[in-house]
Amino acid sequence: MRFQTQLVPARLLRRYKRFLADCTLEDRTEITAHCANPGSMMGLAEAGMKIWLEPNDDPKKKLKYGWRLVDHENGHFTGVDTSVPNRALRAALETRQIGPLAAYGTVRPEVKYGTSSRIDFLLSEPGLPDAYVEVKSVTLNRQPGLAEFPDSVTARGARHLGELTRMVQDGHRAVMLYLVQRTDCTRFALAGDIDPAYAAAYATATHAGVETICIGTHITPQAITIADPLTVDM
Repeated sequence: MRFQTQLVPARLLRRYKRFLADCTLEDRTEITAHCANPGSMMGLAEAGMKIWLEPNDDPKKKLKYGWRLVDHENGHFTGVDTSVPNRALRAALETRQIGPLAAYGTVRPEVKYGTSSRIDFLLSEPGLPDAYVEVKSVTLNRQPGLAEFPDSVTARGARHLGELTRMVQDGHRAVMLYLVQRTDCTRFALAGDIDPAYAAAYATATHAGVETICIGTHITPQAITIADPLTVDM
């Protein structure tokens, strides 16, 4: 998934009210950017960090910049926009790049299911059970090489696991797909200390037959693309 507009570098001043970030551009102009991430962004929102912003000239948007990347200034990047995984994965699913799901030819995003929920992707193929695929963006890193989810308490995430469990019980296939938007991680685990309820819901779901897929990404200031699977360390 290529960025629609060329990204520009900046320095973070502060992130506040979850969706706002004050930044300084290279010419020292101070601007406010939209932060498309409702999580805690632990370790990713420290003042002085180098970040990359996507400018826009959309008259309908109040903020003219969107925060897209953290540049760790060691060759590694983290993608902070939580809308990216669904966009990148839709193309990958439609072109059958995700090995465990490559048998499915029809990909439908945002389909209503369960109790007032929408599944990120509903996959179908004649002769196969429908596959309900829930996607989560992973950005937390507290140990070298280890990506973790979640970075804050997520009752909504636990509810999604419950919905997936019910899909398996109804005879369908259900998949929890974690997309790691970091280039410095090779393994994935749950952050059970941050949200024990989510970890418990995950244990119940996997025991019922909900599958786990974890995939990495290649990230540059030009694009975010799907990379290789990561080891799931539970």
